[in-house]
Amino acid sequence: MRCVIARFPFDLTKSEVEQSMNGISPEPVTGISVSIGRRVYPVMQVGEVITKQDRRDFTSGEMRRALTRLGFTCHDAPPAAPAAPAAAPAPRANEDAWRW
Repeated sequence: MRCVIARFPFDLTKSEVEQSMNGISPEPVTGISVSIGRRVYPVMQVGEVITKQDRRDFTSGEMRRALTRLGFTCHDAPPAAPAAPAAAPAPRANEDAWRW
């Protein structure tokens, strides 16, 4: 299937993408991801491997559209972990002793 990624046409098939990602360890997922086989990869990592372009040359949206058209399942970004509430500063010993 012909896909345009970063203004360059690519003729990709699902089996070629699976073969390209075979043996590559997935990076930690922080954004949009794709399931390839039993592994989940960031779409930007997959795009870099299959296009041999720098990740700054294409968007995750372009990769998501291309991989979805090829029949892969893409996932939205995982929800951000809630920030821990800030603890109140501990009172300092003898704080009143220094006041005039």
